[in-house]
Amino acid sequence: MKKFQNSMIDVPGIEVGHAQNKKALTGCTVILCRKGAVAGVDVRGGAPGTRETDLLDPGKMIQKVHAILLAGGSAYGLDAASGVMRYLEETQVGFKTREALVPIVPSAILYDLDLGDSKIRPDAKMGYQACLNASSKETSEGVVGAGTGASLGKMLGHKHAMKSGIGSASIQLGRGIVVGAIAAVNPVGDVYDPQTGEFVAGMRTEKKTMEWMKMASRLPMILRNTVIGAVAVNANFSKAEMTRVAQMAHDGMARAIRPVHTQFDGDTIFALATGGKRADLSTVGAFAAEAFATAIVRAVRSSVSAGGLPGLAGK
Repeated sequence: MKKFQNSMIDVPGIEVGHAQNKKALTGCTVILCRKGAVAGVDVRGGAPGTRETDLLDPGKMIQKVHAILLAGGSAYGLDAASGVMRYLEETQVGFKTREALVPIVPSAILYDLDLGDSKIRPDAKMGYQACLNASSKETSEGVVGAGTGASLGKMLGHKHAMKSGIGSASIQLGRGIVVGAIAAVNPVGDVYDPQTGEFVAGMRTEKKTMEWMKMASRLPMILRNTVIGAVAVNANFSKAEMTRVAQMAHDGMARAIRPVHTQFDGDTIFALATGGKRADLSTVGAFAAEAFATAIVRAVRSSVSAGGLPGLAGK
């Protein structure tokens, strides 16, 4: 019997792989669903960077996706999806057309060009490597994959910011149903523990981000942000229903991050249904939010110091 990892990979049909450049402090994460998964998406931030999200509209033809890509590198990082597509084509995974298989790989990026080397970004080669690294048995958290260049608490600049990364979590609902989440955490704001309300990581000043916002007559142009991620469940749902799950999962982001969904964030959550079980939509959505909030907290607690920013996991 597979060991429970408290991770996205606990959801049957899901594999997660990371690839990164530790010197440049950027990377990407792929969520593979080789047999296809019904998907939805919800974009809340004011500055998103995405690819193939229009296909997830319930009114559009395509019913299943084959991978989700999360990447750093700002808009440049969307190039990594080409490597994921190449890997899936080579492994005979994709939407069947008369002439070829066409893998469906919706993607989202975060801005990490302010750490490391801004001239090195996730590309097709890195996306392909993330697929080679993908596993359903084990995965990493912290300063890896799409979280390699992530940071938080940045309203006053890096002088008072902290290192962040990527985290994952899962919840067993009974009857073999598992809800999983993964989050690359790169907000302008701070992270709080939803269970206690206590500050976990963020701005390294006595006053935290929300307090500074309250005092400021005008906010600075804070463009180095965005939280991206995905939730998944091994149950049968439609695209419209998974869109609702993605919407509910954003509640987890709001519980753990303050502020969230600002004009300078591109906050995006994908939702995947790999099938196999019958489940209640509201229950899955409620626990998707719980799992996503937990994944956010795990992301910052597992991140080591890097790029001159301190991390809670030390050096």
